[in-house]
Amino acid sequence: MKSLFSVLFLAFSFAGAAIGQTTVPKAGVISDLNFTEGQWIATPEGRSIEASWLRGQKDNLTGFFRIITAGKPNLYELLVYEQTEKGTVSLVKHFSPGLIGQEPLDKPVRHVCLESKAGRVLYEKDGEPVRILYEKKTNDQFVISVGKPENGSWVYKPLFDFKRIK
Repeated sequence: MKSLFSVLFLAFSFAGAAIGQTTVPKAGVISDLNFTEGQWIATPEGRSIEASWLRGQKDNLTGFFRIITAGKPNLYELLVYEQTEKGTVSLVKHFSPGLIGQEPLDKPVRHVCLESKAGRVLYEKDGEPVRILYEKKTNDQFVISVGKPENGSWVYKPLFDFKRIK
């Protein structure tokens, strides 16, 4: 009888613990991206990338890019970061001049957060082995890098090196 009680006690203990747990780890909080707040500029390869991010709220943050080549805009990008039960997600829409959408209306490019801490957030693109790393360097500089698998490990290359516009 004592051993039956012990088995039942253990079974209910594990069941109770399992009910309180989620099966998918939560990654990231919106506030970890607050270092992006403000106006920024990057100038890779003769282009000018002007970007602005609003300060993150409890469950969302919004930003946008304007990419200028040869003095003319050639791409606009809207970025929305949302807090979900599974962590943060990055949703991106691209637009050509004339605000012509490049993705279907209901299909933003989606990235899920893999890891996050204040000043460093790592996302992975849904359905592709591509990672996007946001990394604060100083209060007036942060870098967005793109990571791809090479020879069994992830290799990151800077995409945009943003400097704060003052």
